[in-house]
Amino acid sequence: MIENQLPIFRFLVQLGDDALILSQRLSEWCGHGPVLEQDIALTNISLDILGQARLWYQLACDHTSESMTEDKIAYKRDSAQMTNLTLVEQPNGDWGRTVMRQYLYDSFKKMYYSRLSETHYASIGEIAHKCKTETNYHYKWSKTWVQRLSMGEEGHTRMQDALNRLWRFHHELTIPSATDLEISAEGIAPNPADLKDAYLEEISSFLTECTLTIPDDKTVITGGRKGIHTEHLGYILAEMQFLQRAYPDREW
Repeated sequence: MIENQLPIFRFLVQLGDDALILSQRLSEWCGHGPVLEQDIALTNISLDILGQARLWYQLACDHTSESMTEDKIAYKRDSAQMTNLTLVEQPNGDWGRTVMRQYLYDSFKKMYYSRLSETHYASIGEIAHKCKTETNYHYKWSKTWVQRLSMGEEGHTRMQDALNRLWRFHHELTIPSATDLEISAEGIAPNPADLKDAYLEEISSFLTECTLTIPDDKTVITGGRKGIHTEHLGYILAEMQFLQRAYPDREW
């Protein structure tokens, strides 16, 4: 569906895929949060990110000659055709692991959207500006929770475990895909690699302040941008795509 499309189409779908899968993961917490206020907060963050996915997919549909809709992009692809980061498909685990995953994602995306909002490509810049505003809020929320949970004895243990589990996946945030390289060469979007130093400096400084130890695990899990995913994505898609797969092209 996307392999033979223009780079701009693939780029927009890539952005949408990150948001769609993370939103789906976060939505699993609805009704299960530790306290009502934070249950609602995380559900709202999930809805914000789902809205971002829709905007990227809708814009992608404007850059193809095929009959394409946001629903078709979201519901008619198998895991091998998805281009999301492997980080966002990882299981929620406990509250601490969910918060840590969100912090790592937000820390990078707030920088990325800030740069992307400056693009000369007006329609992309407008969406990126909206995403930047929302992500800055999400970042403040996730950062606060990482800090808060790290202060307690059990919380600190759980947050260190979360960081250790997710560390091998976070590297992919700053590794450019072939599509990223094409789009950055055209001056449309930043190369994720250009943000690597600033991103690592920010998270390392903050996590150290939280008395968390930066993992020395050298394992780097990549492949999400190429459709090579962990086994977890298949389960997400099976649940998310069920109705469209069972009753193709039905609309509310």
